[in-house]
Amino acid sequence: MKLLASLVMACSVAVTAIPSFAAGASAQPAKPDLAKGEASFAVCVACHAADGNSTIAANPVLAQQHPEYLVKQLLEFKSGKRDDPVMKGMASLLSEDDMRNVSWWLASKSAKPGFAKDKALVSLGEKIYRGGIQERNIAACAGCHSPNGAGIPAQYPRISGQHADYTVKQLVDFRDGKRGNNQIMTQVSAKLNDREIKAVSDYIAGLR
Repeated sequence: MKLLASLVMACSVAVTAIPSFAAGASAQPAKPDLAKGEASFAVCVACHAADGNSTIAANPVLAQQHPEYLVKQLLEFKSGKRDDPVMKGMASLLSEDDMRNVSWWLASKSAKPGFAKDKALVSLGEKIYRGGIQERNIAACAGCHSPNGAGIPAQYPRISGQHADYTVKQLVDFRDGKRGNNQIMTQVSAKLNDREIKAVSDYIAGLR
């Protein structure tokens, strides 16, 4: 119960901490233009594929991602809150309307299913994802990202089918302080060792 209460409190804090992508703009931003979003995404194709289903394991699948989450990440790449030289350069070229257009266009694309590859670690990955590790106060990933990895729109990203290599890097970066734009993920990752990170990342790749 203590672990569940901590998770609920942490998730509540995270929701209130997500900034509105319309902050500082008009109260009613323009409706996303999907055609413009597709046009703007043309420069992203080399890394993320034409439909957002990246075939490069180091680059994330963006198709069907919650658009509010994508806007938040782009804003934080642009501001430097999320550190990535390549993405900072790309995001710096985009206005907030461009970000909205691209993000809603990506959300309209269907994500292709992924696959877990490490049979030796799948049971450990499932245990961590679905139940956490209670004796070490590690919350279940499913609590925020949902049992099938679909996430919660405008709050927590869709992670089902995400490349394991990409997820491993993000968890390690959170743990090691290289990525600092989500306090909850920093706290959770800090308690995971390399084997556990690999296991849960591979399990997530096969979620659907």
